[in-house]
Amino acid sequence: MELIIVGSVAFDSIQSPYGKKEKLLGGSAVYSSIAASILSKSGIVGVVGDDFDKKYYAFLNSKKINTSGLMQANGKTFNWGGRYEEEMSEAYTLHTHLNVFEEFNPKINMEYRNAEFLFLANIDPILQLSVLKQMKNLKFSLLDTMNFWIETKKEQLLEVIKKVTAISINDTEARQLSGEWNLIKAGLILQKMGPELVLIKKGENGTIIFYRNNYFIAPAYPTTNTKDPTGAGDSFAGGFLSYLAKNKTINFGSIKKATVWGNMIASFTVEGFGVEKLEQLTKKDVEKKIEEFKKLISF
Repeated sequence: MELIIVGSVAFDSIQSPYGKKEKLLGGSAVYSSIAASILSKSGIVGVVGDDFDKKYYAFLNSKKINTSGLMQANGKTFNWGGRYEEEMSEAYTLHTHLNVFEEFNPKINMEYRNAEFLFLANIDPILQLSVLKQMKNLKFSLLDTMNFWIETKKEQLLEVIKKVTAISINDTEARQLSGEWNLIKAGLILQKMGPELVLIKKGENGTIIFYRNNYFIAPAYPTTNTKDPTGAGDSFAGGFLSYLAKNKTINFGSIKKATVWGNMIASFTVEGFGVEKLEQLTKKDVEKKIEEFKKLISF
């Protein structure tokens, strides 16, 4: 197993100017693992309820996603509902029902423990630290977080950040965690907290990479067909890690290419509701968009 992903599996209810959808398969582990499946095999660690039908397992398995780490508990699967307005830049939460996810305590099975790549999606930093301690052969670990954990468990979050290779957060979270408004300065401050690599996501404005003594700005692919931004960040993470896992090389060059790969996958994700665009995506689709992207940024 090349890549292990620890995060949420959920049913989402989404409203946007382009429609309304109920009970969409979602969650950070789902988006990132499907994005990763284009290049590499992954295993997910999460929890679902007894309402998680066998068809969902079959779908994930069809994407080369190992579900042996997906625990099933009595109760309902995590459910989130959100609404997007015209600007599509922010999700307005309508409801959050944690259900079985409230008691989630990730256990890494023996099949997963020797994986070299790990994505710690947005969960309690105490759980993220627990997962790190269970891994035996890590080469690269990427952590995601959110403002809630920065506000409520900053001390524990800083402890995890010291132990991972990379952190991926959005621009608002980067400013909040670093205490610095300027994003270049913020990225450098975050690096001093421990990780070799800092990825600051700026949505439609792309990603800023800080790696060792270098930094790079990767623009996003301009899209005119955004329907549902849910899962874009997790799709980016899955794509990014799968590129590194596939190519077996970690340096500034491969990280830049992995970032562009992740950005391109995220640009597909937002063009459909839930994973409907992501599940149809092929390597050729991504490669074609990268060639188009190169023409857009060349001068």
